Amino acid sequence: MVYYGQTSCEQDTERYLDVVKYVFSSYKKEVPLVVNTMGWVKGEGLLLLIDIIRLLSPSHIVQMDVYDWKAMAPLTPQYIHFTPGLYTKGKQQGRCRQMGGSGEEDWKPSEGEEDASVPEFKLLYVHPDFPRAGVAGEARVHSSILRDMSILGYLGQLQAPDIGTVLPLHSLVPYQVPFSAVALRVIHTDVAPTNIMYAVNAGWVGLCRIPDEIRCQNDGPVLLTQTPVCDCLGFGIVRGVDMEKKLYHVLTPVPPEQLRAVNCLLLGSITIPNCLLMGQQGVEGEIPYVTSDYNYSILGSGKLKKKKHFKRREYGFDCDYT
Repeated sequence: MVYYGQTSCEQDTERYLDVVKYVFSSYKKEVPLVVNTMGWVKGEGLLLLIDIIRLLSPSHIVQMDVYDWKAMAPLTPQYIHFTPGLYTKGKQQGRCRQMGGSGEEDWKPSEGEEDASVPEFKLLYVHPDFPRAGVAGEARVHSSILRDMSILGYLGQLQAPDIGTVLPLHSLVPYQVPFSAVALRVIHTDVAPTNIMYAVNAGWVGLCRIPDEIRCQNDGPVLLTQTPVCDCLGFGIVRGVDMEKKLYHVLTPVPPEQLRAVNCLLLGSITIPNCLLMGQQGVEGEIPYVTSDYNYSILGSGKLKKKKHFKRREYGFDCDYT
């Protein structure tokens, strides 16, 4: 597992391909592999998909028809062979002729010119008949909800199984991690070293393992200059930063035997669900990590946004780990 740290790869497609290569390199080919690709299949997304197909050399491709399926050509072996991707080149068409019509045979060699290098895979079509399949915007809304629910379920492992009530974040005992034990990197944006601790505090982080040895030149945090492509062993929340003792306080359900291998914290654009911060029970006065006293002029500051693009009655859920 690799922590990409963003919900879309649009801003860093090169790293996305590097991640795919890294994960695929561990596939032992002892069992069948199913690759669930993204829903971004227009513009550069389609070109990136072509690159991934060339990289993985699948035996079968399942292509789903949606309401505007005519906007996307069938991913036939010939189409993949001749169409340039985002980073890979297509085979020169030479004396091939383009077929008109539905696009099922976009590129076909002329008679007597069968190309042995054309990839061999079987294209299967699926016609979803459930309502609103493929409607633009629907998938993004649902994936946001499912992502929040997945994070809440993951953090639910921090709760004792026999306890009657859910403990808030400030009541859970964190691990103490010395600055010198882990390297730190913000994936999705540039943050000045002087502000790095503000960024990571109350942040959702990937607990990762890099092959390089952590070398601390001073008593400050170890900052990486580039985002590594490395193993991710789990996730956690930086509950606080002790600048005097040079410690990160990290909440995570990852077992201690695996935590010993963690030497890198990666902070991405994935955030803790708002309800987890707003719904902390048993707090007197100001809720930890939540304040109404902030300055809009500070880059990155702003209010917690409520999701207004779905109906509460249909999709609302309580933050209760059950």
